[in-house]
Amino acid sequence: MRKYAYILAALLIGSPAAAEWKEYAYVAEGFAVAFPAEPQYDEIANFEAAPGKVVPAHSYSVRFNNGLFKITVADGRDANLPEDQTVQQAIRRMSAGGQIKIDFPHRIYRIYGRQMSIAKPDNSITTAAVFFANDRLYQIESTRFPGGSDTDLLQFQQSLTFDRNVANRTKAQMDAIRAEIGRAHV
Repeated sequence: MRKYAYILAALLIGSPAAAEWKEYAYVAEGFAVAFPAEPQYDEIANFEAAPGKVVPAHSYSVRFNNGLFKITVADGRDANLPEDQTVQQAIRRMSAGGQIKIDFPHRIYRIYGRQMSIAKPDNSITTAAVFFANDRLYQIESTRFPGGSDTDLLQFQQSLTFDRNVANRTKAQMDAIRAEIGRAHV
């Protein structure tokens, strides 16, 4: 019994320290997300949000434990971005050179988008989600490189939240969706 206690103690002492994940709230942009360290902020001057539509954008990112955790926000408030084309452009950009393994509708509160998993030739895997709300594109990506942690990948991906006042469907659109669903179940 004592032998096992020494082995367990040696493993615990010799193991790398776990990250202290912290939520970062970006109130002006209406979202919050958890990172394993202070995120790096980068401006993207010419972000093609939709075909032929270039808007300002920025990203927050952290490299940690053979992973890359990144959220990009493109501000289309002055560009009249079409939602469907903007989301499809983001999916094309994220999946370039890879193979989409999973692609399905996703929702956080009242924000509807797409969630996917993309396998890349370098044996990395990216779990991503794309949302379009308040004339902004929100693109969250967590990439696990060989030797990285699936737990970190999912923890980051699932930490995204939106302010309850942010929505990408009007009340009339939601009422129409609910009515259609009600007719389908009759």
